[in-house]
Amino acid sequence: MKHCLIVDDSTVIRKVARRILEEMSFRVSEAENGEKGLAACQSEMPDAVLLDWNMPVMDGYEFLGRLRLLPGGGEPKVVFCTTENDIAFISRALDAGANEYIMKPFDKDILVAKFHEVGLA
Repeated sequence: MKHCLIVDDSTVIRKVARRILEEMSFRVSEAENGEKGLAACQSEMPDAVLLDWNMPVMDGYEFLGRLRLLPGGGEPKVVFCTTENDIAFISRALDAGANEYIMKPFDKDILVAKFHEVGLA
Protein backbone atom coordinates (compact mmCIF):
# COMPACT_ATOMS: atom_id res chain seq x y z
CA MET A 1 0.00 0.00 0.00
CA LYS A 2 1.39 3.40 -0.98
CA HIS A 3 1.92 6.00 1.72
CA CYS A 4 0.98 9.68 1.37
CA LEU A 5 1.98 12.36 3.85
CA ILE A 6 -0.35 15.37 3.97
CA VAL A 7 1.48 18.50 5.15
CA ASP A 8 -1.04 21.29 5.71
CA ASP A 9 -1.89 23.57 8.64
CA SER A 10 -5.63 23.28 7.91
CA THR A 11 -7.36 20.50 9.81
CA VAL A 12 -10.23 20.62 7.31
CA ILE A 13 -7.94 20.21 4.29
CA ARG A 14 -6.13 17.31 5.96
CA LYS A 15 -9.43 15.62 6.77
CA VAL A 16 -10.83 16.02 3.24
CA ALA A 17 -7.57 14.92 1.60
CA ARG A 18 -7.27 11.94 3.95
CA ARG A 19 -10.76 10.73 3.03
CA ILE A 20 -10.04 10.98 -0.70
CA LEU A 21 -6.59 9.37 -0.45
CA GLU A 22 -7.86 6.50 1.70
CA GLU A 23 -10.56 5.86 -0.92
CA MET A 24 -7.67 5.67 -3.41
CA SER A 25 -6.09 2.96 -1.18
CA PHE A 26 -3.31 5.11 0.26
CA ARG A 27 -2.06 4.79 3.80
CA VAL A 28 -2.15 8.39 5.07
CA SER A 29 -0.20 10.30 7.70
CA GLU A 30 -0.46 13.98 8.53
CA ALA A 31 1.67 16.91 9.67
CA GLU A 32 0.44 20.44 10.43
CA ASN A 33 3.63 22.22 9.32
CA GLY A 34 6.79 21.66 7.32
CA GLU A 35 8.96 21.01 10.36
CA LYS A 36 6.74 18.16 11.55
CA GLY A 37 6.44 16.93 7.96
CA LEU A 38 10.21 16.78 7.60
CA ALA A 39 10.49 14.84 10.88
CA ALA A 40 7.88 12.39 9.58
CA CYS A 41 9.88 11.91 6.37
CA GLN A 42 13.04 11.25 8.36
CA SER A 43 11.20 8.50 10.24
CA GLU A 44 9.54 6.99 7.17
CA MET A 45 9.88 8.35 3.64
CA PRO A 46 6.44 8.46 1.98
CA ASP A 47 5.66 7.65 -1.66
CA ALA A 48 3.82 10.96 -2.01
CA VAL A 49 3.48 14.30 -0.26
CA LEU A 50 0.45 16.56 -0.60
CA LEU A 51 2.01 19.86 0.43
CA ASP A 52 0.57 23.23 1.41
CA TRP A 53 2.59 26.35 0.58
CA ASN A 54 1.68 28.76 3.41
CA MET A 55 2.18 27.27 6.87
CA PRO A 56 3.61 28.43 10.19
CA VAL A 57 6.99 27.20 11.49
CA MET A 58 8.24 26.01 8.07
CA ASP A 59 6.45 26.73 4.79
CA GLY A 60 6.03 24.27 1.95
CA TYR A 61 8.79 25.76 -0.17
CA GLU A 62 11.40 25.37 2.58
CA PHE A 63 10.07 21.89 3.39
CA LEU A 64 10.44 20.82 -0.25
CA GLY A 65 14.02 22.07 -0.49
CA ARG A 66 15.00 20.27 2.70
CA LEU A 67 13.10 17.09 1.74
CA ARG A 68 14.98 16.82 -1.54
CA LEU A 69 18.31 16.92 0.38
CA LEU A 70 17.42 13.97 2.64
CA PRO A 71 18.60 10.44 1.80
CA GLY A 72 15.77 9.12 -0.40
CA GLY A 73 14.19 12.58 -0.47
CA GLY A 74 14.21 12.67 -4.25
CA GLU A 75 11.81 9.74 -4.44
CA PRO A 76 8.45 11.03 -3.13
CA LYS A 77 6.12 12.60 -5.66
CA VAL A 78 5.26 16.05 -4.31
CA VAL A 79 2.00 17.74 -5.21
CA PHE A 80 1.73 21.34 -4.01
CA CYS A 81 -1.79 22.18 -2.88
CA THR A 82 -2.35 25.86 -2.26
CA THR A 83 -4.38 29.01 -2.85
CA GLU A 84 -1.39 30.66 -4.56
CA ASN A 85 -2.31 30.89 -8.24
CA ASP A 86 0.37 33.27 -9.55
CA ILE A 87 2.48 31.67 -12.31
CA ALA A 88 5.62 32.77 -10.43
CA PHE A 89 4.62 30.61 -7.44
CA ILE A 90 3.85 27.65 -9.68
CA SER A 91 7.20 27.98 -11.48
CA ARG A 92 9.06 28.36 -8.19
CA ALA A 93 7.42 25.21 -6.80
CA LEU A 94 8.19 23.16 -9.91
CA ASP A 95 11.77 24.46 -10.03
CA ALA A 96 12.23 23.46 -6.38
CA GLY A 97 11.29 19.87 -7.18
CA ALA A 98 7.49 19.67 -6.98
CA ASN A 99 5.99 17.18 -9.43
CA GLU A 100 2.58 18.81 -9.78
CA TYR A 101 0.44 21.65 -8.47
CA ILE A 102 -3.25 21.89 -7.55
CA MET A 103 -5.37 24.78 -6.36
CA LYS A 104 -7.53 24.90 -3.24
CA PRO A 105 -10.34 24.16 -3.05
CA PHE A 106 -9.95 20.80 -4.76
CA ASP A 107 -12.20 17.79 -5.11
CA LYS A 108 -11.74 14.06 -5.56
CA ASP A 109 -11.60 14.26 -9.37
CA ILE A 110 -8.81 16.86 -9.32
CA LEU A 111 -6.75 14.96 -6.74
CA VAL A 112 -7.16 11.64 -8.56
CA ALA A 113 -6.20 13.25 -11.88
CA LYS A 114 -3.07 14.86 -10.47
CA PHE A 115 -1.98 11.64 -8.75
CA HIS A 116 -2.49 9.81 -12.07
CA GLU A 117 -0.35 12.42 -13.84
CA VAL A 118 2.57 11.79 -11.47
CA GLY A 119 2.18 8.00 -11.66
CA LEU A 120 0.67 7.35 -8.23
CA ALA A 121 -2.86 6.22 -9.03
